[in-house]
Amino acid sequence: MAWHRAAGGVLHDPMKALVINCTLKKSPEPSNTEALFRTVTEELEKEGVEVEVVRAVDLDIAPGVVSEAVHEGDDWPDVHARLLESEILVIATPTWLGQPSSVSKRVLERMDAMLSETDDEGRPVACNRVAGVVVTGNEDGAHHVISEITGGLQDIGYTIPGQAWTYWNQGPGPGPSFLEGGSGHDWSRKTGRAMAANLLGVARALEARPLGPPPP
Repeated sequence: MAWHRAAGGVLHDPMKALVINCTLKKSPEPSNTEALFRTVTEELEKEGVEVEVVRAVDLDIAPGVVSEAVHEGDDWPDVHARLLESEILVIATPTWLGQPSSVSKRVLERMDAMLSETDDEGRPVACNRVAGVVVTGNEDGAHHVISEITGGLQDIGYTIPGQAWTYWNQGPGPGPSFLEGGSGHDWSRKTGRAMAANLLGVARALEARPLGPPPP
């Protein structure tokens, strides 16, 4: 277990990151989205961050805007608990017709409940946590997808560092997927490493000097 030293020299448990992979492909089918987000997680792991990955399509995540189970067997409460255990969140999604995947939209709908949840000091539960986005697709639309998802995460209370994203697309028209080839891989991977550094840098800054509760 890798410990990290925060301001004042105090040792803390390892920082944790949660990746929610919003691919449409169920396990064990290879995921282009996972192939790209591994660029980010490998960099985080080098810095001692514990990374957990959830492939949302493998779970029973019911429609709704509550953190509690909607029906018996609803897996969202477990995902919600993992969100609260993690200082870093990455939402990774393909893009279809220039839109985030339906799976990612389901995840964000359930996260909507966090708007009304607060910690013991009255802060939104997402406060002092950071988030970023990874997007893949053989069509354009990545910037739109990034803005939609980061906008929602900011509403919930997450801090979005500068350039906390990476993406890959083949360009206009049909073409190979990320795992099949195509151009731009080096740029996407380099940007993913920068994303990891920015997420971790801001997460550490918030840990050292956390935001307080909102004014009355």
